[in-house]
Amino acid sequence: MGSRAPGTETAGENTETVGASETPQTAARTGTTGPAGADDAGSAGAATGPPARAAGHAGPGSPSGGVRAEVDTEERVATPLLEPREGVPPVLGDASGLARVVEAFARGAGPVAVDAERASGYRYGQRAYLIQLRRAGAGTALIDPIECPDLTGLNAALADTEMVLHAANQDLPCLAEVGLKPATLFDTELAGRLLGYPRVGLGSIVENVLGFALEKGHSAADWSTRPLPEDWLKYAALDVELLVELRDALHEELERTGKLPWALEEFAAILATPPKTPRADPWRRTSGIHRVRNRRALGIVREVWETRDRIAQERDLSPGRVLQDAAIVELAMKAPKTPAELLALPTMKGRGARRHQSAWLRAVSRARGLPERGLPEANLPGDGPPPAHRWAERDPAAAARLTAARAVVTTLSEQYTVPAENLMQPDAVRRLSWSPPPGPVAAEPLADALRGLGAREWQIGLVVPPLTRAWSEL
Repeated sequence: MGSRAPGTETAGENTETVGASETPQTAARTGTTGPAGADDAGSAGAATGPPARAAGHAGPGSPSGGVRAEVDTEERVATPLLEPREGVPPVLGDASGLARVVEAFARGAGPVAVDAERASGYRYGQRAYLIQLRRAGAGTALIDPIECPDLTGLNAALADTEMVLHAANQDLPCLAEVGLKPATLFDTELAGRLLGYPRVGLGSIVENVLGFALEKGHSAADWSTRPLPEDWLKYAALDVELLVELRDALHEELERTGKLPWALEEFAAILATPPKTPRADPWRRTSGIHRVRNRRALGIVREVWETRDRIAQERDLSPGRVLQDAAIVELAMKAPKTPAELLALPTMKGRGARRHQSAWLRAVSRARGLPERGLPEANLPGDGPPPAHRWAERDPAAAARLTAARAVVTTLSEQYTVPAENLMQPDAVRRLSWSPPPGPVAAEPLADALRGLGAREWQIGLVVPPLTRAWSEL
């Protein structure tokens, strides 16, 4: 979930044991105890139940207005969750340890909580450096995917099992790299959005729903570190400690509010979405590139960016640790010719920037020597509509449609307590408003158009009727 990694010990017995029979979810609802084992260990203290949640808002049949209320933390204080109920398991880094985990999790019951820790901002790419799993009957396992890069056997053992992730889109790509591909998904972050929780980070929603406070101090750590510190491993284990209990509570609320079909459709859409295709010109995403005004300078941005990317990949470093985007833009604008000119630039004071100064100068020189036809275009034609602030001048009718569509989505968002961007993707709203189906306004063509733009059936069912009415009145 953050940016992280493991040691090389083999599995111990605690990865194959189950915690106490009363789950934290049950404890939180009954107010009888803290996490399983907390009374004996004295680590988390006795729970007094979660903070009172706002009254469940109505579902599709009888929507309620407004945004879900935050809990009153002055009335109910969350119980700190300080230790995993069976302790911190060792990190699995060999075939025998992995085999024991596969066997234990195959024997387990119910959904499997899954999380992954990356080294974003430290290493090149988004590979996983630690994978955490938890299942009833199997306990918690921490797997080193660097030492155990093939988890297809574990994936086969869990083929018919629902996997529970928080903000699944962040972790699914790196899990797929090691062969862990859920067939069925429950995303607790997305469930929280559909239920209208104003804060859906894992710590916030666990506290709001279950009444436990998670420690989040290592989310931005360098998880490629070896060996991993014990407190990092504790943090990683706690990330999956309550994930299934959170899933159960949110599933119950989704069912009660009539939003469960929406959630299931969203989860299926996440799994069905193909991997993103690489951008044609990723260097155009350089922060601050809008300051670069001519094609020659853009050529320098491209050459320096590609040089940085090659060096970062070779050294397995985050590109920003090799050279910051601000330095690329300054190199493009100043085009230094000598080491002295380059080192005089304010953005070239970092050790990484100075270490590769000759590479940057060569990149600048290559761009300076490019023929005009070899320079990048200043602006590339987009595949979508123009910026919305230009619509009123270019196409007043489209601007009116966009205003009406946004009003419809905003009203539905408030009515059903779902963020507007989850109720209908903003890009779909813009594209439909700019290029509506030909002919008179009608529900069926609008539904087909939204379907072609990736909208889900539950979204279409909510949006199309009022949108048809609104556009018919224009």
